Amino acid sequence: MAAYTGLYSTYEGLKAPVEHFTRAASKEFGERGISVTAVAPGPMDTPFFYGQESADAVAYHKSASALGGLTDIKDIAPLVEFLVTDGWWITGQTIFANGGYTTR
Repeated sequence: MAAYTGLYSTYEGLKAPVEHFTRAASKEFGERGISVTAVAPGPMDTPFFYGQESADAVAYHKSASALGGLTDIKDIAPLVEFLVTDGWWITGQTIFANGGYTTR
């Protein structure tokens, strides 16, 4: 997780190991032709998101993306499809597909 926000310490603490696992697993599984890539979509337009956020937080997250709005599953599904087909050579990476919500 690249965002630095309050009230998310448990969530953020659980995301950091995913990035490290992705890198390590790509080295471990690569010799078997398996690529490992993480996708970081940022806040997504889902019932899960709205159920835990205040109206002010929702407004903030919607405005924080460079492209405006929350990530939609339709923005992520084609990326995942690409990664498991033609993009299999991409490995050990975390791809921040979040409309510019965070960058590295």
